[in-house]
Amino acid sequence: MNETKPATAVVRTEVAEKTPAAPSVPPSAGTEPTGRQRAAELLQRQGVLAVLLAVVIVASFIYPTFASLDNARGITIQASFLAVVALGMTMVIITGGIDLSVGSVFALGGVLAAWASQYGFLAALLLPLVVCGGIGLLNGFLIARGNMAPFIVTLATLLGARGLLLSLTDEGATTYLVPKDSAFGELGQGAVWGFGYPIIIALVLFGAGGLVLQRTSFGQTLFAVGGSSDAATLMGLPVARTKILVYTLSGLLAGLAGALNAARLSSGVTIVGVGMELDAISAVVIGGTLLVGGAGSISGTLWGVLLLAVIQNLINQIGSLNSSYQSVVSGGFLIVVVVAQRYLARSRRST
Repeated sequence: MNETKPATAVVRTEVAEKTPAAPSVPPSAGTEPTGRQRAAELLQRQGVLAVLLAVVIVASFIYPTFASLDNARGITIQASFLAVVALGMTMVIITGGIDLSVGSVFALGGVLAAWASQYGFLAALLLPLVVCGGIGLLNGFLIARGNMAPFIVTLATLLGARGLLLSLTDEGATTYLVPKDSAFGELGQGAVWGFGYPIIIALVLFGAGGLVLQRTSFGQTLFAVGGSSDAATLMGLPVARTKILVYTLSGLLAGLAGALNAARLSSGVTIVGVGMELDAISAVVIGGTLLVGGAGSISGTLWGVLLLAVIQNLINQIGSLNSSYQSVVSGGFLIVVVVAQRYLARSRRST
């Protein structure tokens, strides 16, 4: 009796016979970046460091006091609070999102910390972390589970956090003070070798953030989600959970920065944080992180924050210029960086 092959087997056999065998090519063949692509990638990631070094060297020759150790301490302590906020913003932007609420959350964290400081160190530190982390969690849940636009969600929480801040302080009329000689105040005012604790905390957080981003599966998931959320979903990656985590982390870090600032100033100042979200975004983008997501680095953000702080310090050194010129210079840097990123991205894609 003649055996009859199933139709599917016949089709598969015919396709296999007509399809030529794929050549044996190593997986990396044809994908090795060229020298031009490597240079474009390096410049995109670390170009801000070269600009920062050039500005520092030139300023040191023009203004002798700029290169002093006391001035370096002043620059870094002022930059440390923005750096902590920008660290969370970096991870958010890498996933292709944005967080406009960090300025208001920063101010709210400071007020909560100053109010809670009367109950001890732990209360002053934990209360802003819980509340601000909860705001970040709300952002992440609405964006990831509710499929809402990050711009709209975080704009709403920006207004909500600022409104809560004003209600706690009687429209800004009440300023909560940190008790003198408290352990919480020491967290913001203490120093090691002349460098304040906020600087050390910011450096530790950046070191941990760099390890997470480059050495863990969570960090690689951030890049995958930012590159293509749909593709990451098809790969089985936890896209929604990742987005919730990064927005929660952004809220936590903004609250921590606010608490450190309150400890530094010994009070919960209500007018701080206005426009801080724009400074954080500027530092992240200047540092080489793409606004569309999928590419970025923690070290680049650190250099971007320091560059903005150096610019502000130089404006103060000149004396004849007011602080509003910082916005002009920062905006100019941002435009140049965005244009450069587009050019470098094309260079990296070209063969």
